[in-house]
Amino acid sequence: MNRVRTAVAAVVLATVAAGCGSGTPADDTRPADKQAPAKPSTGDAARAKGERLAADPGTRYTTVAVPTMEGLVCDEGDGGFHFGSDLDMSVTGDDDLKEIEDDSQETADEVSCFGSPRNVLRRGTMSASAPTFTARTHLYENVRDPAASLDRIFDASMNLAEDYGRNLTGDPKTVTSSTLVVKCRQNVTDTFPMTTCLWANYGAAGVLDFFPFDDQYIPVDSAARLTQDFVAGALKK
Repeated sequence: MNRVRTAVAAVVLATVAAGCGSGTPADDTRPADKQAPAKPSTGDAARAKGERLAADPGTRYTTVAVPTMEGLVCDEGDGGFHFGSDLDMSVTGDDDLKEIEDDSQETADEVSCFGSPRNVLRRGTMSASAPTFTARTHLYENVRDPAASLDRIFDASMNLAEDYGRNLTGDPKTVTSSTLVVKCRQNVTDTFPMTTCLWANYGAAGVLDFFPFDDQYIPVDSAARLTQDFVAGALKK
């Protein structure tokens, strides 16, 4: 396997590359994490950070927009890259949530965002252009408990992905803000070190799959921040 060459705009490099190490999960290499006690449960982790999801503001969404993100160019679709063989990440485990269906609305439920120049993933004599990340978004009439729904979606989606051949590494990490719950985990997919984040709020849920930076995992904290930025730009009332 040749080395993956990845480059993105300088502002994205500053965000994404911070914490990149020798290919091991970035969260295992930071001194603060080495000194931390055993990882708490999802709910305890959110409380330990002193952040809580605010009460439901009643906001619901009718469409997913292609967001404008600093240092990235985003467009609908998979960006011309997919793993195939069911290795592409999807949102599952949401059977208890009723999706919004409106044929009159064009919804960009799949979006890809690229840095400049584009990532090139290589294997032997073959190479393919890949996004910085791909995203899939589902809109719902109501998500009463985003944290609980995210746990179900995360477990079901990751278990399905693992059944299809993704190898999960490290531990999941949950980041909670007043508007969003994000849960990320690193994995090895078709030999490439990937970082995957799933998220939920009161009206939507989705997944972002981050391709490697210079053959290394995108740090979980960086992926979580980019997930928050993506959701803020993609969800429209």
